Amino acid sequence: MDDLDAVTRLPDDFDGQVRLFPLPDLVLFPHAMQPLHIFEPRYCEMLSEALNGDHLIAMSTLTGAHAASIMGEPTIASTVCLGKIVSHAEVEEGRHNVLLVGVRRARIISEIDAGRSFRMAKVDVLDDIYPPTGANSRAQLKSDLLEAFGEVIPASVNSQQNLHDLMAGQMGLGPITDIISYTLPFEVEEKLQLLGESDVDSRAVELVRLLKSGSIDLQSGPAVEFGDAGKKKQEFPPPFSVN
Repeated sequence: MDDLDAVTRLPDDFDGQVRLFPLPDLVLFPHAMQPLHIFEPRYCEMLSEALNGDHLIAMSTLTGAHAASIMGEPTIASTVCLGKIVSHAEVEEGRHNVLLVGVRRARIISEIDAGRSFRMAKVDVLDDIYPPTGANSRAQLKSDLLEAFGEVIPASVNSQQNLHDLMAGQMGLGPITDIISYTLPFEVEEKLQLLGESDVDSRAVELVRLLKSGSIDLQSGPAVEFGDAGKKKQEFPPPFSVN
């Protein structure tokens, strides 16, 4: 986990200013991997600046049927996920394949006019909170969450082995909630609620409720598989999201 921590650590001089990459129906979470295909000129400019700087891009979610904000841009959710570029390839002139790893959740304070072709904002980073009052019951909460997760994923050998590895591993409750939240096809509004909850225990309780609500049924669908450090496995080449 030391290598992963080094990759996802924010720069020491991080000042809260982030580049925004708004997409519909996409909610990135910390600890998750997200492939992107970038080709629009303003986002190619954003990518170039990120690669020459802190490698950070804040994935934001378009909301409200993409209605215009007071700045004339489509409205976005107030909670975003800072993503760090861990892989980049220019596949042809003006087109780029990028792989982000979610680093931290953050809340937009205000959008700023920084003279760029893309949007930027000032954000507050939201640290995971582990309330002391939940210390004694957190192991049981983790068990309840993984049990509820196991009830909705396909009963394939790979899925159940990956679930067993998660249950037996040392991964904390916070990362587990984020990985499950990103992996499963919850409604966008539900994902945004989970992303905006920095209290890990509350996030886990809400996730258990969603899993037990019956709205998710993957038993007849493709297997859910995880790779190293709980990252969702992608086919190769991965299915890129179009901006």
